[in-house]
Amino acid sequence: MTRLIEQAFAKIAELPDDEQDAVAALILAELAAEERWDTAFRASPDHILRKRPEYRCGATQPR
Repeated sequence: MTRLIEQAFAKIAELPDDEQDAVAALILAELAAEERWDTAFRASPDHILRKRPEYRCGATQPR
């Protein structure tokens, strides 16, 4: 685990339980969205992806 995530978790641990759960839900939702994007990206032919605004503006990077 990196120092930054350890710092974030330490701050989150200071919050009340319901707020900790809210932060955890946000993190899990973001990770799920990233997984959905990765799955869609792997399944899409390059010519379709090049039409995406993220690709055209240079916001994507090769893995």
